[in-house]
Amino acid sequence: MNEQTLIQNKKYNIKLFPFYKAVSWDLLFYYAISFLFLTNTKGISAADVLFVDAFYPIFKFILQIPNAAIVNKLGNRLSLILGNIFVAGSILLWILADGIPILIVSQFLSALGFSLKSLTETNLLYDSIEKSHKRNDIFSKIDGKSSSYYYYIDAITSLTTGFLFVINGYLPMLLCFGLCILSTLMSFKFKEVEKTNTEKISMLDNINDIKDGFKFIFQSNRLKSLIIFYALLTSILGIRSSLSSSIFTDIHLPEQYFGITYAVFQVVSGIASSKQNWFHNKFKNRTLTIFGLSVTLSMIAIGLCQITNLNYGITLEVILIMLALQCAVKGPYYTLIKRYLNSFSNSSMRTKIYAALELPYSLLRALICMICSFLLNVTTTSYVYVILGCIFSVIMIFLLDHMKHTVRTKT
Repeated sequence: MNEQTLIQNKKYNIKLFPFYKAVSWDLLFYYAISFLFLTNTKGISAADVLFVDAFYPIFKFILQIPNAAIVNKLGNRLSLILGNIFVAGSILLWILADGIPILIVSQFLSALGFSLKSLTETNLLYDSIEKSHKRNDIFSKIDGKSSSYYYYIDAITSLTTGFLFVINGYLPMLLCFGLCILSTLMSFKFKEVEKTNTEKISMLDNINDIKDGFKFIFQSNRLKSLIIFYALLTSILGIRSSLSSSIFTDIHLPEQYFGITYAVFQVVSGIASSKQNWFHNKFKNRTLTIFGLSVTLSMIAIGLCQITNLNYGITLEVILIMLALQCAVKGPYYTLIKRYLNSFSNSSMRTKIYAALELPYSLLRALICMICSFLLNVTTTSYVYVILGCIFSVIMIFLLDHMKHTVRTKT
């Protein structure tokens, strides 16, 4: 690959990335009704839904190092294509599932697919940006804009999701599957901007290379702190969809309004995501502190407003405001945390860092899902919110205090 071709490939990827991420970053026509699809259409209890959810991070933990080796061998583009194929397969199984075992297999394919996507999507964009002192700013601008596009499209689709679900519970899932196919086709359009490793290196050698990279990562106090923070906050944000659907069910919000409320939340995330540079410049070293405590304290507020038997109008308002606050954090958070991590390394080390991110996150999310499943069997969603919110707030305070001495997010 000559220099001119490489430059053209990079420019092409930068132009394509916002359109790809707008429909491919995560599942569309899904989260607003996924909880209802399993409980109402498939007849699975709320506790069993979270039990099934727990397998996703477990599988991600198991697959992370082998997948990092696959990316090292195949390169970002081919790995991204495989990831999208597996995600599409997981949704197809989700639609066809007639019991928990098939849903668990679907979670395996989903973990395999999203693990490959998480290792490659950000790296593909970052490698396509020419090296300069403005590289992090350019990355944040493009990734933040791309994320906001996704949130806006997700908001538009969510407006119809609830009504489509009322007509037929399978309609939103079929549309979700169709967009997964579109994502796969779009991933074929990307150009590889790093040389694929064509040497005959065994999978064992690749895994050993990953392990050596992990040793470097976990010797860095700053990296360790950021990885632990990522694991905690991303795990909390990862269960918010199921918990918010569960609390809406508990307060008897009509099903057709699930999609509308979810759409509003995604608009909030989209606006906040487009302002991620503002958050970074405004709060600087306090950015992660504000993000973390806003999410954990809002969980306590959601639970308390129902436990204290406030009237329905006030309860609904508080819940909606607190969930909107969480979405305002979610929007810029995913871009900024990757920005802070990207400043550490080159392409091959970034793959190892992204792999290292997922290991503690996967274990913690699985543990949280199991705890939620247990708690929902013995108490209501409101108490689950308060219990988890209190525990996470205490952990977050100690973690953030430790990070004052190890992390300086000025990149």
